[in-house]
Amino acid sequence: MSTVTSDSQPNSGLPARQVFILAAVCLIVGLVVGYAFLGKRANPTVVHPQSTAAAAAPSGTMGSHPKLTLEQMKQMADVQASALIEKSKAEPENAQLLVQIARIYQSTHQFKEAAGYLNRALKVDPKNTSARTEMASCLYYAGDADGALTQLSQVLKTNPKDTNALFNIGMIKYRAKNDNAGAIVAWEQLLKTNPSLDRKPMVEQLIAEAKSAAAAKN
Repeated sequence: MSTVTSDSQPNSGLPARQVFILAAVCLIVGLVVGYAFLGKRANPTVVHPQSTAAAAAPSGTMGSHPKLTLEQMKQMADVQASALIEKSKAEPENAQLLVQIARIYQSTHQFKEAAGYLNRALKVDPKNTSARTEMASCLYYAGDADGALTQLSQVLKTNPKDTNALFNIGMIKYRAKNDNAGAIVAWEQLLKTNPSLDRKPMVEQLIAEAKSAAAAKN
């Protein structure tokens, strides 16, 4: 990730003081969003239930920072990613570099831009399940639940036991698609193929909730 300096001010269109403030906020938001998307590599990615509505109609402001708009966050991301983007022009086959750029946009809620760079990375390295899972998260938060499910299904073709993919398939089907049965199948497969899963109690609770919701429909 490139460091924001005063030299970047003319390109950002923002006063130097605001650029530094945004940089600090970007770092904080990046940590929060990064955990939401990636969690611990060995554990399931958590797609927050309340994010479904936000994905369908993104807010014009960022969380607890009402004066920080998505456009301002995008400007900050453009500044931070500019050096890496220039480097990628000389190294178009550098998948890891493209993932780094995507994560900058991901951390500022520019999910469509992030998905675009991840898609490019996957064309170079199609078996990169980590990047594909991140792309699924970006698509989901951008409001494309079906696209996210397609990417996660592709992950399972490479690794049928992938904890992130199985957990998120269940969460998206449960919250975004209202498919209780599909969610239960995914989560039960997660527990079956990962008996030592450290978040087992949480998954079992979700299964119970999905079964209760399914019963209430009948």
